[in-house]
Amino acid sequence: MEGAATRGQPAALAAVGRMVAGAAPHALLLVGPAGVGKTTLALDLAAGLLCDAPDAAAHPCRRCRGCRMVQSGNHPDLHRLAPEGPGGQVRLGDPHHPEPGTVRHLVGELALLPVEGGARVAIVEAAHRLNEDGQHALLKTLEEPPPGVTIVLCADDEEALLPTIRSRCVRLRLGPVAARAIEGLLAERGVADAPTAARLARLVGGRPGLALAYAAAPESVRRREALARQLLDLLATGRRGRLVTGRALLAEAAALAEELAAARERLAAPAGGASVGIDATPMDVAAGRMAGPRSRGGRPARSAATAASDTPAADSGAAPDGSGEAGQEAGARLAPADRRRAAATLLDVWSALARDLAVAAAGGRRALRDPALLEELEAAAASIPSGAASAFLARLGRAAELLDQNANPELLVDVLALRWPRASAA
Repeated sequence: MEGAATRGQPAALAAVGRMVAGAAPHALLLVGPAGVGKTTLALDLAAGLLCDAPDAAAHPCRRCRGCRMVQSGNHPDLHRLAPEGPGGQVRLGDPHHPEPGTVRHLVGELALLPVEGGARVAIVEAAHRLNEDGQHALLKTLEEPPPGVTIVLCADDEEALLPTIRSRCVRLRLGPVAARAIEGLLAERGVADAPTAARLARLVGGRPGLALAYAAAPESVRRREALARQLLDLLATGRRGRLVTGRALLAEAAALAEELAAARERLAAPAGGASVGIDATPMDVAAGRMAGPRSRGGRPARSAATAASDTPAADSGAAPDGSGEAGQEAGARLAPADRRRAAATLLDVWSALARDLAVAAAGGRRALRDPALLEELEAAAASIPSGAASAFLARLGRAAELLDQNANPELLVDVLALRWPRASAA
């Protein structure tokens, strides 16, 4: 697929090329971390199927009327559905008069004849944010799809989908993109010079969508670095100071998340062309969905309150009374979706830092994601117990799972701040 916008996913792109050239499945499940290009690959498939070029081997040509309409987001036979609202869910819709942007409205649209007379494609972004009712509403269409319809589900976590949904889809898995491929993408888009592209490619851990967002908002890179340094300073802070600082970090993460969301909106604007490597909702992309154990088979996960009970005893390091009130009030003013997005952004930065701490402790300075913090990371790694960073990285994965299940963001951050490794007195 020469006209494809996807980068760094050769196996998945080749599979989609075969679908365009042959017979596309009626349902396709794209699985992988947020920001690795699932939505972009879905749009490449849509462009290939809706392309008007006479030579099928050249689909998508990116020049014909069909390709141009897909790129601008105006093709009448391309339907897109994404999470929205305070809960960040893919909405179900009214049973009698479903509004646009809901599952029931999408099902009704797919029951109609195609406008252009050819194929029809529906893309459900962040399908893991479909609740059980939404999945059941989509199930009948997956079981008995209208002729010529291809439904693409993009999900960070396929375990969040019902087995009956997964069994009806052809599955393609996308992994993190190589740093060199991300550098090439940033250079191709002209959004970063070579040194900046190299740094961002390492920083984002294989997520080109996040690299593009950081490149489009240079101030967000500085804010992210400041967050990482504050987290390193937290290693030497006592219990009370950690609680105060945790709320302040959450407020800073909210500002970072807002900057990244604005950058993604600019990148996704029709004038900017296709949205390369940008997946799912703003919160999902910011979160990066750290790897960690997921609840399976409907088994309830441990609540945030239970996690909070596993906190250490009180210690020294008190902060001045009332110094955390401003941060708490700022957090209270945020909408629920913004609070969750802020926590997800903080967990993403924290996860990368904990990973680098573990790498620094093992002497792997060449594998650090952020070499700008090399000296601080090596000093911090030497001051904490062996294996503490790796253990905390697993805790962060669990926290990301709880956040997905609508746990209280402030409580999660408080627990993590208390459990963050303690630097030795030396």
